[in-house]
Amino acid sequence: MKSKIVVLLGLIIFSACSGPTDSGITQQPVLADYQVGEKWVWKYKGVSAEGEVRSEGEDTREIVSYDGVLGMTIGNDTISVTDIVKPDESKTPKYDWPLEVGKKWKFENSWTSQDGTTGEQSQDAEVLSYREETVAAGTFMAYTIKYTGNISNSRGYSANEEEVWLYAPAVKNFIKLTQTQGDFLYVEELIEYSKPE
Repeated sequence: MKSKIVVLLGLIIFSACSGPTDSGITQQPVLADYQVGEKWVWKYKGVSAEGEVRSEGEDTREIVSYDGVLGMTIGNDTISVTDIVKPDESKTPKYDWPLEVGKKWKFENSWTSQDGTTGEQSQDAEVLSYREETVAAGTFMAYTIKYTGNISNSRGYSANEEEVWLYAPAVKNFIKLTQTQGDFLYVEELIEYSKPE
């Protein structure tokens, strides 16, 4: 559960990415980059080193209009797109805009899960490449962003972790996430992307 919550926070933030400019730099998108009916579907699976499947399923996000405002559905929740594209003022952000190959930064995060467990995350991040990547949903130009560090929580859990995100500007979202946390491997891959014509 704790892994899913940490991943979910990253996914929400990482949904908010825009395409690269001619110089190969990607800025954070703005509200106008999203449209009602835009939809993403990922499949995910989390497996222990012993082969125990701890999580498996599909995650669907869609842009909807509610009360005249654009929102993104995430499970049973709808989050305002305005909140998703709001700049992160942190000195240790999950994503240090603009994205470009070779950029490095420190990410630190404190969190509380639904059951009240608190935790800390500290990672070194680096944009490794920008090239064609193929996933179930197709082939896209994507940034590879690697995070390396550790995670701990108030229940005594502590583990080294590594996350590799493939972010595709064309879909304004990540197309694959591979996370290794201690003996746990979590993979989430985009299987469908669509938007109104």
